[in-house]
Amino acid sequence: MLDTLCLRMKRYVRFGLAMLIVSHASAASHSDLTQSRQLLVVTTADWQSVNGTLQRYERHGTGEAWLKIGEPIAVVVGKGGMGWGDGAVAVPGHVATDPVKREGDGRSPAGVFRVGTTFGYQPDKPAAWAMHYLALTAATECVDDRDSSHYNQIVERTSVTPDWKSSEHMRSVGVYYQWGAVIEQNPDNRPGDGSCVFLHVSDGSGKGTSGCTAMAKPVLEDVLGWLKPGDNPLVVEMPIAEYRRAMKVFGLPLQ
Repeated sequence: MLDTLCLRMKRYVRFGLAMLIVSHASAASHSDLTQSRQLLVVTTADWQSVNGTLQRYERHGTGEAWLKIGEPIAVVVGKGGMGWGDGAVAVPGHVATDPVKREGDGRSPAGVFRVGTTFGYQPDKPAAWAMHYLALTAATECVDDRDSSHYNQIVERTSVTPDWKSSEHMRSVGVYYQWGAVIEQNPDNRPGDGSCVFLHVSDGSGKGTSGCTAMAKPVLEDVLGWLKPGDNPLVVEMPIAEYRRAMKVFGLPLQ
């Protein structure tokens, strides 16, 4: 009798936790996915895959159908594949065996993320670009030291008091950051949950990144020029099986 009662209680707890996750996801999606009119959907074959595709979508208003823009774009993600990240929307359906994004693991974050500032080596962005733009200088760094008060932030070393032992010198990484945009992984900058995640230029080798999503420079320029801040652009990035589950919950476009 006691064993039966315990089993029922465990079932109720699991059910309650599942409902809590779905309710949280639904509440979060109302403020981000519902208001978004531009999506960058990145999918890979599975958690370990490095190669994937990016497809753009847009819609003219809340509740309207998503329209496919352009052809699929070949991308590479992290050399470790993907792991669940911390983004704008809580995605239900995680299981204990799913990888989770952590600092230095070489995984790209899976989830739904806001697109932040664009950036590049040029002093000014192309005239047609609408997103906010940051011109990288020799002093621009993205801090990946989890013990720093500037963790997961792009800063100008000359404008702050450095308290980090590790960072990316963004003007000194070759072709990669000629153009790019911030993927707002770990927006609360929780130590160790992952930092400095971007859309950026690929070197063409086909090798995975340190945790970013990379593509050929001409197509990245086209993508960045298409983005509009008023349309609340989001990156939705997951292995295809996880995307299709999220698609049903959030009304995402069919992949």
